[in-house]
Parts: sequence; structure tokens; C-alpha cells
Amino acid sequence: MNGREPEGQFRELNAGRLFCSSCGRSTPVRERLLLVLPDGCLYEYRCAVCGSVTGDKKTRGAGNGGLFRGFGGGRVR
Repeated sequence: MNGREPEGQFRELNAGRLFCSSCGRSTPVRERLLLVLPDGCLYEYRCAVCGSVTGDKKTRGAGNGGLFRGFGGGRVR
């Protein structure tokens, strides 16, 4: 083996084409960020032909990137 762990080879996958039920065939998709969550991000895939939602994915680990820093519930003076 090459020394890398098998599960570490594919940290994140991005879809290039998905089946669109509106078009009735596999079409190119566009990935769009929906939400930035404390434990990752939520994305949706939309058909590049008709714009219908064809799928979604949630990534883990990247987190909020510091977006929620400073909201610890304490008073700001």
C-alpha cells in the first residue's frame, strides 16, 4: 500500500451529474451553499438545465469558520 489510509483518500466528493426527475435524464448540476452550521455546511445540487433540486449534501468538519465567535451569551461592554 502507499502509506495513506483508504478512508482518507476521499475526504469530500462533488457531483458533476445527477438524475433530474423533471428532465428525465442525467444532467449537469450546480452546487449551492445553503447553510453554514457549527458542525459543517449544507449544500444543494440543482439541475443546470431546468433548475430543479436534484440532491443535497452535508460536509462535516469545516464548521462555522469563526462566524459565531463572540456570541457566548455574555454581555458586551
